[in-house]
Amino acid sequence: MSSGGPLRSKALVLYDGARTPHRSCGIALAETFDRPTAAYQSLRRGGITGQGTCGAVVAGQLLLGEFLGDPDPTGAVTPALRAAMQQYQARVAAELARGASPDLVCNNLTAPLGEFTGPARHRFCTALVGQVAGFVADVLRAHGVEPRATPVRLADGTIFDPEVTAPEVTTPEPAAPEPAPSDRS
Repeated sequence: MSSGGPLRSKALVLYDGARTPHRSCGIALAETFDRPTAAYQSLRRGGITGQGTCGAVVAGQLLLGEFLGDPDPTGAVTPALRAAMQQYQARVAAELARGASPDLVCNNLTAPLGEFTGPARHRFCTALVGQVAGFVADVLRAHGVEPRATPVRLADGTIFDPEVTAPEVTTPEPAAPEPAPSDRS
């Protein structure tokens, strides 16, 4: 059911770290949805210690609160936020790829993948961040919020615009050189 489209693509680029400096799971998701990142720093590696809930999953909850919650700090839970959280939590429980983990504790999700800084864990968490971005985007849309994936400046100075399907980078790649006349068959 989840695609997430351009928002998922943006989250993958931000977390992966191949085309732009790596962000932690929570920060990548906050940036994906154009939210300030400071509070999301504490979500890295399950609340820094690895003993807390997956930071990407918690970031998804926080994002829903930012978009659908009552802006009045003394206000009640909005019906939209309550429904969105129920939908999001149901999606996480039913669809989130968690490997062999019985729960959403970061260490339990990542320990079977070897060293936390290793490539297997990185691939797993990159995919998980993309999946959460898709869940959040889908739930927001179901509640009348149409988030857009804004462009990202990549490490090489080009711009990745996730809303543009082809090419993904707005600066064109240099054309392949034509073979010399004597090389043509």
